[in-house]
Amino acid sequence: MTTAMGAALRRIQLGNALSAFGNGFTVPFLFVYVAQVRGLGSGTAGVVLSAFAVSALLVLPFTGRSIDSRGPLPVVVVGSLVSAVGSFGLGMSSDAALAIVSSAVLGAGIAVIQPALATLIVWCSSPATRSRAFASQFFLQNLGLGIGGLIGGLIVDVSRPATFTRLFVIEATMFVVLAAIVATVRLPRVPRMETAPGEAAAGGWRAMLAHRSMVRLCVLGAVMFFACYGQFESGLPAFATQVTHIAPATLGVALAANTAVIVVAQFLVLRPVERRRRSRVIAMVGLVWAAAWGAAGLAGLVHGHQAWATAAIISTYALFGLGESLLSPTVSPLVADLAPSGLVGQYNAAFALVKQLALAVGPAAGGAMAAAGLYGIYIPALVVISLGVTVLALRMGRGLGTAEDLPAVRRPAVPAQELASV
Repeated sequence: MTTAMGAALRRIQLGNALSAFGNGFTVPFLFVYVAQVRGLGSGTAGVVLSAFAVSALLVLPFTGRSIDSRGPLPVVVVGSLVSAVGSFGLGMSSDAALAIVSSAVLGAGIAVIQPALATLIVWCSSPATRSRAFASQFFLQNLGLGIGGLIGGLIVDVSRPATFTRLFVIEATMFVVLAAIVATVRLPRVPRMETAPGEAAAGGWRAMLAHRSMVRLCVLGAVMFFACYGQFESGLPAFATQVTHIAPATLGVALAANTAVIVVAQFLVLRPVERRRRSRVIAMVGLVWAAAWGAAGLAGLVHGHQAWATAAIISTYALFGLGESLLSPTVSPLVADLAPSGLVGQYNAAFALVKQLALAVGPAAGGAMAAAGLYGIYIPALVVISLGVTVLALRMGRGLGTAEDLPAVRRPAVPAQELASV
């Protein structure tokens, strides 16, 4: 069974990496593509991005039920094909209506894929190897995004819409490849919900709302994603360009630093993280991100020393990457270990919904504060929120059992051959 699980997990990770590679071709250029290349304006581009987020919020409440009742494999296949249709539609969009609809289809498909892939990883890993499996997923995802973005940047030409169409066709193709790879996976037998769909959904949500540790984790997740990922697209770039006056091109260097730290640090921190309580590792992330926002604040105070300000902003992105590397082997495995048998998909979808909500509210809040010029409040508030992550994580840890917070202590060491297979 271990060999079969390792083979299945390798295929899943390969598909995940290839789909992330395809995403990297389009994610950095979507706003520019809609607003400038297609000439639809910034307002329409904003609506297109909102349609992506809103459609994800609409489908996620129903995704967990489908995963647990039908299994994650067909859900990933369907989500991948839907995403391919949405991506191809965006590449063909020459008017606002088609761009908005295509973005909504793409958002719905990707929202379905994420918790289903997480459930597949849970099914194909043991508690002892789960942290390493999710760390590998995060590593490959960021590596794929980074390489895809780099190659996409070499292809695009704003004066030639066909070059952007090519990017979306590549992304759509990678989604089809993901569906084809996952369809060949042979899964181990695991418990599924045997109740009717309506009863299963109601029971799943009731179980989560009554599960105090899961509720605390969801609250913690909302704060984390708001304070970090939710600011990447709006508040932080605005602060960097308007207050520290760095060149917009430097943001690309900062994002590259973020990806580089993730790629380098992910497996360096994995073994120490596996030996420590998950709640304390998450608490450490809050401190790291508070330091990141502190570095951003210092960048805004350094006047007449542009090189120092630039270095501080790049350090901010790099510190965020370090925090992300600590989170990947802790949060997703914790969600899986908290989930009762037969409700793993529901718990993964619920946490994905919380993340999506934070990613919708975060950029809006950051953008509003940037538009109002409230930078004197913005950075200190995010330092405080990051410290709040530390407090919430420590409080959550008090209610976790050893099996969830420090699973490695009660499990035998994993043979080197098994770790290599993951």
